[in-house]
Amino acid sequence: MNQARERHVIIGTAGHVDHGKTALIRALTGRETDRLKEEKERGISIDLGFAPFRLPGGEIAGVVDVPGHERFISNMLAGIGGIDLVLLVVDVMEGVMPQTHEHLQILQLLEIPKGIIVLNKCDLAEEDWIDIVEEEVREEVAATFLKDAPVCRVSAVTGKGIPHLLETIHGQVKTIVSKDADGPLRLPVDRHFAVSGFGTVVTGTVLSGTVTVGDAVEVLPPGEKARVREVQVHGEKVEQGFAGQRVALNLAGISRERIQRGSVVGTVGIFEQTSRLDARLTLLADAVRPLKFRDRVHFYLGTARVVGLVALLDRDLLEPGASALVQIHLDRPLVAHRRDRFIIRSYSPMTTIGGGVIIDPAPVKHRRFRKEVLTALGELESGEKSFLLQKIADQGAIRLKELEQLSGMGRERIEQHLATLEREEKIRLLADQWMTLENHRAWSYQMEEEAGRFHEKNPLLPGIPQATLKQALPKALSQKAFAALLAGAVEAGRLALAGEAVRRPDFRPAPSAAEADAIERLEAAYRQGGALAKNKREMLDQLGMTAEQADPFLAYLFAAGRLIKCNEESFFDRDTYRRALALLAEHFAAHETLTLAEFRDLFGSARKQTQALLEYFDELKYTLRRGDQRVAWKLPEPKTSG
Repeated sequence: MNQARERHVIIGTAGHVDHGKTALIRALTGRETDRLKEEKERGISIDLGFAPFRLPGGEIAGVVDVPGHERFISNMLAGIGGIDLVLLVVDVMEGVMPQTHEHLQILQLLEIPKGIIVLNKCDLAEEDWIDIVEEEVREEVAATFLKDAPVCRVSAVTGKGIPHLLETIHGQVKTIVSKDADGPLRLPVDRHFAVSGFGTVVTGTVLSGTVTVGDAVEVLPPGEKARVREVQVHGEKVEQGFAGQRVALNLAGISRERIQRGSVVGTVGIFEQTSRLDARLTLLADAVRPLKFRDRVHFYLGTARVVGLVALLDRDLLEPGASALVQIHLDRPLVAHRRDRFIIRSYSPMTTIGGGVIIDPAPVKHRRFRKEVLTALGELESGEKSFLLQKIADQGAIRLKELEQLSGMGRERIEQHLATLEREEKIRLLADQWMTLENHRAWSYQMEEEAGRFHEKNPLLPGIPQATLKQALPKALSQKAFAALLAGAVEAGRLALAGEAVRRPDFRPAPSAAEADAIERLEAAYRQGGALAKNKREMLDQLGMTAEQADPFLAYLFAAGRLIKCNEESFFDRDTYRRALALLAEHFAAHETLTLAEFRDLFGSARKQTQALLEYFDELKYTLRRGDQRVAWKLPEPKTSG
């Protein structure tokens, strides 16, 4: 079976301190998850513990054992977010306790998909008493995702009930939906350390994608690239780690000091750090007070913990039990994605007061009480397809990779949504960018308007230069997408090309009688000058014209091909230029190389004008310069030179 398609599962514990979570994991796995000296001395878990767990069906799950003491809730939150199945452990001698309640609230806010209620230390209590405790626990979880969860009665010390718990876990695991192995790699770091002779090691749960030995990855923060030197799963070297597995990565190219708990190891170029995000925030019903506008909170996302400032967008107070759209400003950047769930704790004293879901990880700063802001956030909140449509509209024109960065979804899933939106005629792909149909129509119309305005201001020019036209459109539009947009307008007959310029289909330069006379005088002067035509300033002085007066007439002559512009100062009439090109062809028919002095003598021009002409030939790739000489390159036939 393809490992990427296998079900990889993370099982976590939750519950009050000293209710036997670590002992239960030891009974299930045979492993000790308390690794710190202080943990062993005090007999309680302080930080996260990890162990492999072989299920009855043969699969190996990862286990995350979290601390239960209230002082270590931050550590608990760093490990609980990536789990698929939780074992809520309750000591039957104590029943529901404060951290049982707080852990349950956290699990509910994070929308952990599955759970089992484990009544532990049943060897110390009578069945009647256990019945009472089970009823108490059932009441506690009645309004949560655990309301219909199975209950297992065990003793982690004697092993009583452990076989039944194993079978129950196996049954729950079979119903879990696998994480996205096809998406970009995303691994929130929960531990980082240095190993002598190996260097930097990080551990975490792969939330999406795969990681392979030799991969280039990015670590954010700090935003530095590294290479995966080694991958381990449950202490064994593997070539590849998959979504849903706990892995350890040996990273080359980055020091341990540059990484922190909360950093994300991800596919290069996909993830970005954010210091501001939009979210739907729910305040717990038993929060001690309402949340005020701009209240500071401790913000937990994945394995990261930062301080956030909560801006309520549609009210001044968020009452306990209510939810609202908010914008949270973070004191330090982190990696976030749409649909990520988070927890907030009060700033002081620190207690869990709520949580929610991220709607937009990279928003602009909002003004409060704006109907259009709330409407847009409501649309973003409604689903993946709506989010993608909104982001395409917001960005104007956007590439697929940028949608991956903003959404956190895998490319395949994004492409499915884009195909649906395209069928619904809401978006359109132009070259390498997606845009809404509204923007496509608006920009096509804008190009027509810009061409029309250019014609009014420059009636003697054949059209607006393409580069100038692109500058009039939004910067988000790529060169390839602009070319496709222009090609579509030309094909539809709304615009036409005039060489490198763009014109309205009904436009042709039409000089007035006075303008035609000035144009003829200019052309005649250059025709008379021939190969000895002076530079622009001297020619205009002879005619008594200023550059401001002459530039529109010169542009008309250039566009019509009646004058050839070698550079900003040197021009030749068409016949003289054709003669120069014929001389060039004749020379190379008999010689391998050409010098400036040789062509000056052939052409009969001044050195400066000859140099300008030869450099123009170089630009056209008719000739190739090698030191002081030139050789023929892509020389055209003389008959096509005009």
